[in-house]
Amino acid sequence: MFSKNIIQRFATMTSRFGDHNAFCINETHYTYSEFWSLISKIRTLIRHLNLSADKIGLVVNDDLETYASIFALWMEGMGYVPLHPKHPIERNLDIVDQANLENVLDSSQHTEYKSSLVINTAECQSLELTTDLLNISDESLAYILFTSGSTGKPKGVQISFKNLDSFISAFLDTGFKLDQTDKCLQCFDLTFDVSVQSFLIPLIHGASVYTVPHDQIKYSYVFGLLDDYELTFGVFAPSMIRLLKPYFEEIDLKKLRYCILTAEASPVDLVKEWAECIPNAEIINFYGPTEATIYCVYYKIENNIAIKEANGMLAIGKPFRGLDTVILDENLQVVEKGTKGELYVSGNQVTSGYWKNPERNQEAFIMLDYNGVSQKFYKTGDLCSEDDDNDILYFGRLDNQVKIQGFRIELGEIEFHARETIGGKNAVAFTYQGQTGSNEIALCLETDHLDKDMVLASLKAKMPSYMVPSKIYNLQKFPLNTSDKVDRKEVKNLFTT
Repeated sequence: MFSKNIIQRFATMTSRFGDHNAFCINETHYTYSEFWSLISKIRTLIRHLNLSADKIGLVVNDDLETYASIFALWMEGMGYVPLHPKHPIERNLDIVDQANLENVLDSSQHTEYKSSLVINTAECQSLELTTDLLNISDESLAYILFTSGSTGKPKGVQISFKNLDSFISAFLDTGFKLDQTDKCLQCFDLTFDVSVQSFLIPLIHGASVYTVPHDQIKYSYVFGLLDDYELTFGVFAPSMIRLLKPYFEEIDLKKLRYCILTAEASPVDLVKEWAECIPNAEIINFYGPTEATIYCVYYKIENNIAIKEANGMLAIGKPFRGLDTVILDENLQVVEKGTKGELYVSGNQVTSGYWKNPERNQEAFIMLDYNGVSQKFYKTGDLCSEDDDNDILYFGRLDNQVKIQGFRIELGEIEFHARETIGGKNAVAFTYQGQTGSNEIALCLETDHLDKDMVLASLKAKMPSYMVPSKIYNLQKFPLNTSDKVDRKEVKNLFTT
């Protein structure tokens, strides 16, 4: 149960380690007692305002009020819908409308939202404390994360307390041992599900969480935290580690005990070089779509054992306890070991579906007879195979979905907004390898005349920065394949080969 396994455990840590640091945010430390007090006051504010919705919007600033708001909502049996302060307000308002949000908690000094919608968490400072622990329904929403959607609208993945509780239990079952002496990195935006693991796991162990301000260069700030504070637990996207590569000779992080790789495929060569910088750390590669609650498969790098890989990328390993994985062909038949197919996942971590999106639910979730039982499986869209040791190897996406800087992106959403910008003409978005070796986005438009500045300005107003193409091309006419469809592969080849 979430109430017992997460909330009560966190309350116990607060009681035992009240004078220990819970957070370091922008070089300022906050104790567990301070954090608990702020949570309690925000709970009082929620009750005074008679908020009863099952979900509340939350402007996810990098401050103590935002993290306290998450716990306050959870402890009142509510979920949160994150709204990033750096994303276009048009996009955030679309999320507000889709999720039918009646209120938004905001710690900002100057909010972008209507006064009738916003609850300023600064108003809670003079309130009394609410400290009782409620019995939270495991079927209630913990959060809804809106990810990129091919229709031009973000789609919401709803995660229940049961999903999250199942994840925490299975994650800890993989062998992590943390305590109040650990110092843990939280470098992910709160609109990205890995952030939940990055702050929640430390806080139920009495450990400290070190965050990255929005206005800092992430990779350099992260290195400063790792080095200055001698962090012991870190979760990293390989693309961020790649940005640190020029400084590998200077990096010697002997205190780091655990290194989690996640958010995108992990290049073996990069990981081997990074391992020299963290000589005492256990390195684990975690895989998981948001629809299966953060991670669902993992692979530990063992000393003196050959690293498993596919196309130069680390294996993703075996499923969490309590989860089933199966690799199927196009006819939904189980493939033989060593044969590629699409990965499907089933179990308590798999979400009930997308928010108010029955068409997408029908596409993404299926019922399969597995081991004699009918089970709901999530169709990951990832191309994988299984070796003789039952380890899963990852070969990439099956469709037009990519990961940039750890964020999952539908290229179709970029194309949707681009077409709007140029009067409905064709657009093809694709990835290419940038100078740092990380994936970047390029966009090609089917038009005679290209006003790049106009297109970029339009896209920046509608999408987060990580979705805006770094290169824009144009063609008078797109090539077609034998089915009279735009030959996307050929469009890409024209500019990348």
